[in-house]
Amino acid sequence: MILLKYKTIIYFSFIAVLLVSYIVIFIGLVEELRENELDRFDNTIIQFIQGLISDKLTSFMKFLTFFGSIRWLGSAVIVASLILAVLHKKRYAIFLIVSSGLGSIFNIVLKSIFRRERPDILPIIIEHGFSFPSGHSMGSFILYGSLAIVLVKVSRRLYLDWICVGLCVVAILLIGISRIYLGVHYPSDVIAGFAAGGAWLTICGLGLRYAEYTLAKKSHKRREL
Repeated sequence: MILLKYKTIIYFSFIAVLLVSYIVIFIGLVEELRENELDRFDNTIIQFIQGLISDKLTSFMKFLTFFGSIRWLGSAVIVASLILAVLHKKRYAIFLIVSSGLGSIFNIVLKSIFRRERPDILPIIIEHGFSFPSGHSMGSFILYGSLAIVLVKVSRRLYLDWICVGLCVVAILLIGISRIYLGVHYPSDVIAGFAAGGAWLTICGLGLRYAEYTLAKKSHKRREL
């Protein structure tokens, strides 16, 4: 029990640092946005990425961006949650639903607060709504990050854990890049989406860890009786 206590303290300390880092990044971007200091940074990256435009790459980016769409993310949450429920992992199914569902609402609230218009530099596809933070980037970070957490917890093979986490990280980054390439988001929108998604996922992860700690503590007390 003492070992569990110290592991929990170390875990929560690390997560607290991670959460603060995400929040600091997001607040920094908000301050730069309000002072109109992001234009040079954004335009430089947009021009570089869109300088790579080709028909084949455009098709690939359109394919990638689908995996960050609300339609795909919502479907993935439903399917993954049902699978977890069938496997008697209802705790993780609830974690996926809460993190992704409330995360989507959180993104809508943030967009309505900052009301940043989308870029008008050679948009390859047209999308409506506000731009900051990127919904695809934020949603992808939350869902694929949540899936990585769940897979690490249910998997008993370390090498599979690393493969799954690596694939999730690559997917998140590529979806973010696709949004810039397609001209529907500024780079700062994407980074803000990652930061906001990371902060929200960290909070949800803390909630899950606390629930697991509480259950383990209760189980230990029952064994002592």
